[in-house]
Amino acid sequence: MDATTVAVDLAKDVFEVAVANRAARIVDRRRLTRRQFETFLDGLAAGTTVVMEACGTAHYWGRRGQARGRHVRLLPVQYVRPYVRRNKTDRPDVEGMLEAHRCAGIQAVPVKTVDQQALQALHRARTQWQAARTARINVLRGLLREQGHPMPTGARTVLARVIAVLDTAGDTLPGLLQTLIRTLVDEVRDLEGRVATLDRQLAGVARTHPDAQRLQQVPGIGVVTATAFVGAVSHIHAFRRGRDFASWLGLTPRESTTGLRRYLGRISKRGDGYLRCLLTHGARAVLLAAQRTARDRPHRLTRLQQWAVALAARRGHNKTAIALANKLARIVWAVWCRETDFHSPTAAPVAA
Repeated sequence: MDATTVAVDLAKDVFEVAVANRAARIVDRRRLTRRQFETFLDGLAAGTTVVMEACGTAHYWGRRGQARGRHVRLLPVQYVRPYVRRNKTDRPDVEGMLEAHRCAGIQAVPVKTVDQQALQALHRARTQWQAARTARINVLRGLLREQGHPMPTGARTVLARVIAVLDTAGDTLPGLLQTLIRTLVDEVRDLEGRVATLDRQLAGVARTHPDAQRLQQVPGIGVVTATAFVGAVSHIHAFRRGRDFASWLGLTPRESTTGLRRYLGRISKRGDGYLRCLLTHGARAVLLAAQRTARDRPHRLTRLQQWAVALAARRGHNKTAIALANKLARIVWAVWCRETDFHSPTAAPVAA
């Protein structure tokens, strides 16, 4: 069989496969079970290109193919979709992958390692447990508000206030409600313990990973953000410049340009929303610290802080936080790509 390129529509049980020759003509089609696809993938000739969409299981199959000498290309799903003709079924999907594979402008997604996917799993579990903790606290606040006990905002304050209400005004609450509230409090504390365990595991990874250690030198980048970057980005050198990295994170403006008219709008919010959220929170912390330093010890301002404070005075706090997140993304790219330490000198005093 003259097979040089194999497109695979991944699934749980049934895999659609299209085999193309050197002339990009489909010469064979197959529908395989998982076990049959394992045998088929292992039996391909060395150097065969295997094209898949970058979905959840694609990295596992990509690693398996690479271990057996196959050239694996994972294509972004959103870029394959325009090449799919007619209705979305498995057969047009693999045809669309072959067409997208021929487009030189589409960059493939690097295959993640097992360690990277394990690190991302920790972050996903941590995010879900944090969301569950917030949901339980909101339930507590709502239930007690219905009984005439308003609760303040803030997780630690709420838990302390709930325990105080149960101790002082517990007789005014129905017994069933008291039992439910104590159960919810125990659940919140259990979730906090799970999150703390994951934080310790992430801290252990950050202490031993050289890239994570270097990224933590950047303002606003802590253990969580550094390990999230290490788990999500396989090859930082795939981005030619810092702006490409910031654009991948969705921190660059949307552009609408035609002829001589150019319009730059809000940020695109494309790419990894989790990384963008972490960078934005870190930028807000950096901005608040810079504003406190400018108020109390202006002579200690770094150049980055001086730029952020001056921009906030002109454009406002929220826009400055996003602009600072964009700048932090570019700094992360420079520190990571060039394998250098971050250093921000103290800015020269502004003349009165």
